[in-house]
Amino acid sequence: MADKSLTASDYPIAETQPDEVIGNRGKPLSSLTMEAVLNGDVTMEDLRITPRALEQQAQISKSVGRSTLAGNFERAAEMAQLPQDEVMAVYELLRPGRAASKDSLLDVAQRLRDELDAPLLADFVEEAARFYEKRGLFRKRY
Repeated sequence: MADKSLTASDYPIAETQPDEVIGNRGKPLSSLTMEAVLNGDVTMEDLRITPRALEQQAQISKSVGRSTLAGNFERAAEMAQLPQDEVMAVYELLRPGRAASKDSLLDVAQRLRDELDAPLLADFVEEAARFYEKRGLFRKRY
């Protein structure tokens, strides 16, 4: 399936191609049973969304002309590969009034691009930096 782009006819993937739904630890969807849970064979890592699943959703979104939604899925695929503390740090910094300056956001964007291999998310943070500067949304009271 990696060579084939997905379309609306492939949605929902869990029903049309259940063997293609694979968790972070390599377990297929079919192995996530109540019995496996009760036996301790299923962990939270098996239940987390994977970058691959998000990329598949992006392909389907593109196929029906939903490019904005596809872009959101593509950024989410990058975020799914980041440590949770990194995701939360970016989230906190993007809240209006939390970043001290445009440079602080641009520094985060550079780190996302260079160290964490998240260029789409870096582009998003750079766009936010420009918008926040234009709207005066940087921290003022601390």
